[in-house]
Amino acid sequence: MKKLIIVALACMMAACSDNFLEIYPETALNVANFYQNQDQFITSTNACYIGLRNYNKIDYWAINEIASDNSSFMISSLSNAYLRGPSAYDLFLYYVAPDWEYGADFWNQAYKGIYDCNVLLSEIERPNVAWNNLKYKDRCVGEALFLRALYYFDLVRAYGGVPIVLKPITAQEAVETKRSTVDQVYEVVINDLKEAITHFTLTTDIEENGRANLGAANALLGKVYLTLKKFAEAEAALNAVITSSKYSLLTNYADLFLPSKKDFKETVFAVQYLEGSAALANNFIFWFAPHTSKGEVTLRPAINLATGHRGANQPTQDLIDAFEPGDLRKNVSIKYWRGADWDLVVRDIPYCAKFKPPVSAADDRCSDNMPIIRYSDVLLMYAEVLNNQGKTTQAIPYVQQVRNRAGLTASISGYSQAQLDVLIAHERQVEFCFENQRWNDLRRTGKAFDVMKAHVVREKALKPWLAAMPYEVVANKFLLPIPAQEIVANHLEQNPGY
Repeated sequence: MKKLIIVALACMMAACSDNFLEIYPETALNVANFYQNQDQFITSTNACYIGLRNYNKIDYWAINEIASDNSSFMISSLSNAYLRGPSAYDLFLYYVAPDWEYGADFWNQAYKGIYDCNVLLSEIERPNVAWNNLKYKDRCVGEALFLRALYYFDLVRAYGGVPIVLKPITAQEAVETKRSTVDQVYEVVINDLKEAITHFTLTTDIEENGRANLGAANALLGKVYLTLKKFAEAEAALNAVITSSKYSLLTNYADLFLPSKKDFKETVFAVQYLEGSAALANNFIFWFAPHTSKGEVTLRPAINLATGHRGANQPTQDLIDAFEPGDLRKNVSIKYWRGADWDLVVRDIPYCAKFKPPVSAADDRCSDNMPIIRYSDVLLMYAEVLNNQGKTTQAIPYVQQVRNRAGLTASISGYSQAQLDVLIAHERQVEFCFENQRWNDLRRTGKAFDVMKAHVVREKALKPWLAAMPYEVVANKFLLPIPAQEIVANHLEQNPGY
């Protein structure tokens, strides 16, 4: 099975300074001499995935899970109090400021990925390239366009309007590039995905596991249209994925999260991680395990969990209660470790269990992939767009498929449009918990303020130490602040409230 491997040369080509709009990497590699044959362009395409891999390691779960009602954190047993600092937990407490390190890293990594895509797209039409098979040229273009669209989609949902850069530019042009509107960013995302689909249509016989492809492009386009409430357009894009017959639900939900046997049947697109090197690996379970558990959860007692921001992405009681009796997804997603909590009282401590300890690495390197779009996501999105167009009877079977796999086989036929809307939101919460979907779902459906306001009340009742914290829902902080470095370097306008 072929896998997407980011080789050292690709990392070298992708290296750049803190200025995300830098034209070329500061290396001895001569770009003009590099792009001469098919293998070199494939290597350059591999580099386009690096930013996505990097910000999904840490930044994105901090932004999209801890900000939601799914996720909390385990308070430090060392201080017995929450200490304000530049951490993943700041978002949970609406402390986020322009100097928030996770926001700055997410911004930098996303624009690093955009930079790599722009370089590839600007070089790929050069003459006299030795292509063994021109289909690989289409595949490289399709991947770069898909990834650039995904980077901008993630950015616009997090920050609102952001600078649009579609080609390598000079330093002066970088300073002159200001924030575009939300609509303008979405126009770029849609255009890139449509063009990617055109190229991917020609490459279905050379697809490789781990790479973006036709199904991924159509699925992401469907999600973009759903976000914009363009339901008819979303229906067409998602229907293309369903009718391709390429994807299906795995029988066992737990099999989706086996790092030793990665899924490419239900997973439409995922960030690939390999424990073979620190650059290619993630550390999810070492972030998420209770920080007092030592090696009992991670199976690596030599790795100290008492330092850093461990015990993160802790399931909230709201999420725990969201699972219906008999839902098989609960025990896959949430497990308990019994031991000393932050106050040294022994209790059952819940933790995110979707991500497993290392398969063979002796340290904290893990191989779990991070799903971006699964087929169950396609089915639930498709049901949502049908239901929003009054096609509730047609939508119900797609929700039923997802519930049946979870062991919830009671019929939902006869649900009204309003009832199905509530059920789809519920299914999305429990199906995709800890997969970085919940916060965007809440904002997309307009439910974020009401859901989070009620959640904060319940959290404060359960965690008395929160009473001393300014833990209140602030609607004008639903968008992240533009990083301070960009305000200074490129004179960008800050989001309101910061």
